[in-house]
Amino acid sequence: MSTPFRQDMPPPGGFEPVKYKRNLPLRGPSGLVILGGVTAVCAYGFYRLGKGNLEKRELQREKVWSRIHLVPLLLAEGDRDAYRRQQAALEREREIMKDVPGWEAGKSVYNNPRHRSSESIVVI
Repeated sequence: MSTPFRQDMPPPGGFEPVKYKRNLPLRGPSGLVILGGVTAVCAYGFYRLGKGNLEKRELQREKVWSRIHLVPLLLAEGDRDAYRRQQAALEREREIMKDVPGWEAGKSVYNNPRHRSSESIVVI
């Protein structure tokens, strides 16, 4: 005949619990430590940026003042160069036109009094 019916039951004391959680070890710094580190690096970077801007502004001011102080020297050099070129041009004109009777070197060739010579033009 057949064996008697027997119901399947858990073992005495029950089954051991099912492990469904991940058990990972803590690795690396926490989010708060990372945020603090990033904040510190950014603060230091902004500090250096501010110091660099101050130095750049000081160098720009120094460059402007050096140019201001050099203007008279550069104007004097330009005047000396213009005078030297004018004298050389007069000498060349005398040399070229020495055979022309009545020619005066440096005298205006225009008879119109409205003509302005190059000495009256101011270039800034």
